[in-house]
Amino acid sequence: MVHTTALAEIGALIGDAGRANMLAALLDGRALTAKELADHAGVTPQTASGHLAKLTAGHLVVVEKQGRHRFHRLASAEVARMIETMMQMAAHGDAARNAKPIRVGPRDQALRAARTCYDHLAGRLGVALADAMAQRDLIRLDADGGLVTPEGRQFLSTFGLDVDAAPRGKRVLCRPCLDWSERRPHLAGVVGAQIMQRCFNLGWIRRLEGTRAVAVTPSGQEGFRRVFDVRPG
Repeated sequence: MVHTTALAEIGALIGDAGRANMLAALLDGRALTAKELADHAGVTPQTASGHLAKLTAGHLVVVEKQGRHRFHRLASAEVARMIETMMQMAAHGDAARNAKPIRVGPRDQALRAARTCYDHLAGRLGVALADAMAQRDLIRLDADGGLVTPEGRQFLSTFGLDVDAAPRGKRVLCRPCLDWSERRPHLAGVVGAQIMQRCFNLGWIRRLEGTRAVAVTPSGQEGFRRVFDVRPG
């Protein structure tokens, strides 16, 4: 059982707006410098350093050193999942507090269409991929977890992936991750991470600067349709 004091400490860490913005910036799985995180959070570099020291001590963020540079990333996929869940709850609370629908800008629309969720794809694209694979019985997802069927392993092999050879550690092979904008599951775990990386390598998707949103390229439009029977957008 988690000690309530530790739970309160984690809540206090995330409860600060500056630190929350930093954690959200790291949700795309990349490692960022303190200056980049300071710019994203709208705080001074000195304030950012203090925030990052607390997040590191709280095991929410880890630091990687490369020469003179220090890069920060989320400590684990579990931390990313916790932040995504809290964002979902926050979005639900906003909807409950506002009688009128909230008009979202272009960036919000891009995030809803396709984005990274730590190391896997989310948004309408991520949900569509999970749905398409489940309908073809390549994967099976439920509230308790997920699995890859024998047909799914063959499909992934044809797509250029070897899920059995991938280092797993404590990570599960396949699991659902509730999408905070679509309110339905997209695919996470080792398989979700491999699929996203393969799509980047093939040039099917590209990152949009300054956001977790990704854009589907023309080759991606054709590739997702041909391989997954998914039509982005």
